[in-house]
Amino acid sequence: MTAEDLHKLLVGQFGESKIIGSNFTAKDPWIEVAVDSIVDVSRFLKHDERTQFDHLNDLCGVDYFEPDPKKAAKFNHQPHVAVVYHLTSYSLRHRITVKVKVARWKDDATKALPDVPSVASVWAIADWHERECYDLVGVNFVDHPNLRRILCPEDWEGHGLRKDYEQPLEYHGVRGR
Repeated sequence: MTAEDLHKLLVGQFGESKIIGSNFTAKDPWIEVAVDSIVDVSRFLKHDERTQFDHLNDLCGVDYFEPDPKKAAKFNHQPHVAVVYHLTSYSLRHRITVKVKVARWKDDATKALPDVPSVASVWAIADWHERECYDLVGVNFVDHPNLRRILCPEDWEGHGLRKDYEQPLEYHGVRGR
């Protein structure tokens, strides 16, 4: 099944309000899903006999933000965070990349982390991938069974892969930089 075929199937199943974007010319063709539909779409992709995406290869977060004002003027995107899901069907021998996009901050005034529903109930391995994305990019996965840091210590402040992250000069008496 090609990315275009899969896109048509998903639009037919969920509608254009839930399947909101695509890029079939990218090296890894992708389909964008509305954030509130990611769990339903994921369940469909895993369990439907035409798709059978039984494996979540990877889930990662990407911060689309340019902190340099000169470069930001040429930046072709509104600042946002994307969660990217790489899926494979071993039995049907096809793969696809699925994305959801959210604002960098849930509430810009308080810098609250953006919410994305957890897909750990669909693919168990998402438990670890979502924890890593939470830890490093700062995405709050709603309904995750154990959302806590996985790489950084629990008392670490901030999320190291955010483009505006400022590394602390000192941590527990150890000087950095």
